[in-house]
Amino acid sequence: MRNITFISTIHKEIGECNAENLFEIIRKINPEVVFLEAVENTYSEYDSFLFNTYGVYHGKLEISALQKYNQTTSFIYVPVCEIGLSEAFDQKNRIVCQNRDFQELIDKSIALAATHGFKFLNSLESVELQEQMRAMETQILGESDLDKIVKADIEAYENPMMKNIYSYCESHDFYAAIFMCGAAHRKSIIQKIEEYSCRSEVELSWTVYGE
Repeated sequence: MRNITFISTIHKEIGECNAENLFEIIRKINPEVVFLEAVENTYSEYDSFLFNTYGVYHGKLEISALQKYNQTTSFIYVPVCEIGLSEAFDQKNRIVCQNRDFQELIDKSIALAATHGFKFLNSLESVELQEQMRAMETQILGESDLDKIVKADIEAYENPMMKNIYSYCESHDFYAAIFMCGAAHRKSIIQKIEEYSCRSEVELSWTVYGE
């Protein structure tokens, strides 16, 4: 049976959410395959050259942790994104981040991540805080089409990740793998895992880290 552990992460180091702590989580699971929320060119040959030659760690937290893991363990790295987030997503962020109440929610999330690390990112509290932010975004954007466009774009961003994981598993055997994805996608990805588990012919044993 192929076993995959889903881990919610953050892309930049903040306090206890750092590469060393994420590396320790990865090391304990000891995956042979790593699925990552990233497009193919996120970790380029030049990035690999910089690390292997000069020890320069990547700016993306998850990849930096994987570089540490790769110093002791070989694994297969599989970036699962096909596209980046849209310009509409950036436009939405510019608008909602001007709202003081919304910024307070962001500050709260950052503070909890910095203090409690990946334990917070992989908790129900984190999911609930993200849900509060999504609801406030909709309220701030009001009746504009931007909210609908962004939600559709996020679906178009997330769906290929699950499709590519299952596509890889159709033709590759392994015992242990991890899938790392930003905490903002946690609730949606868990729902998609449940949906795929019910309808896919590929048998995978999923573990949601923190639950």
